[in-house]
Amino acid sequence: MTRAYINHTAVAVPDNDVHEAFVHFAGGLLRDRRSRLLFDRMVKRSGIERRWSCVDPSDGFYVPGRFPSTGQRMRRYAAEAPALAQKAVDRLGLGDEICEVSHLIVTSCTGMSAPGVDLELVHRCGLDPGVERTIIGFMGCNAAINALKLARHIVRSTLSAKVLIVSLELCTLHLQETEDIERLLSFLLFGDGCAAALVSAEPTGLALDGFHAELVPEAADQVTWTVGDMGFDMFLSGKIPATIAGALRGASEKVLAGTPAEAFGMWAVHPGGRTVLDAVEDAFSLGQGALAVSRAVLRDHGNMSSATVLFVLEALMRNGMHPGGRGCAMAFGPGLTAETMLFRTAA
Repeated sequence: MTRAYINHTAVAVPDNDVHEAFVHFAGGLLRDRRSRLLFDRMVKRSGIERRWSCVDPSDGFYVPGRFPSTGQRMRRYAAEAPALAQKAVDRLGLGDEICEVSHLIVTSCTGMSAPGVDLELVHRCGLDPGVERTIIGFMGCNAAINALKLARHIVRSTLSAKVLIVSLELCTLHLQETEDIERLLSFLLFGDGCAAALVSAEPTGLALDGFHAELVPEAADQVTWTVGDMGFDMFLSGKIPATIAGALRGASEKVLAGTPAEAFGMWAVHPGGRTVLDAVEDAFSLGQGALAVSRAVLRDHGNMSSATVLFVLEALMRNGMHPGGRGCAMAFGPGLTAETMLFRTAA
């Protein structure tokens, strides 16, 4: 049976490091002293030092009393998204081989426009105008795992296929003007970023061994992402880490295909937050340092929704891999769902 491989990965972020600016801005929204103290304490515990945004804090996009409408945010998405996507694709270094891409899959849950990023990439990157295009929209942080799953199906059905995946998220376009401490703490996590990956039958990089989706429907209200009048509204419950830990612990046989956790030397876990990573460590009894790459991505970029797990995979591939090494990737999203993937380095 034909195997599918992630041959190349690349990542890109906008120019504006906004983490400190956001912390200062959010502190100004909180008039209650107790809430400000709690917010400051959570900032220090977040494990995040930098986050990047397409919004320059000085450009007046967010002004207290007149935050942008959903329409204004979508126009900003349409203006900013294509260039960031092109930056990530260009960094794959495909050169003339870009013309051989047969399928394009774009994941995004932070903006919508048509003609969209997929067609922009055809023009900007020199893709074949007849490339087969698929948009995976509004699935949240686990969409890249679903894109890899789809790419694997494509390659296994068409040996010559070369599938380009682009996960693009401009999360910072959806900051809300609020004094709700829980919502502000949610915004503390998110940054902008784009990741690209090429999947084919060429036996280099990471072999995609299998996938498993674990659904926790009774926790569906713990992660929600809805379109509002003033942007997209995010809700993240503080119960999420415990829910994830319990779900993964109960489904470990399916997630790891009956293999002991200690057999996996590579872990590419979506850093939905420091406590989410703690929950995964607890669920699989992982040793200290097992999720070091995920924690580094969280520190330097925050949570970039669907792009984030590909940032982790890119770092693993860039830092060197042992032939035949085994790995497990996972990301979490609305539903509440855990999308998981087993992989190994090409021999």
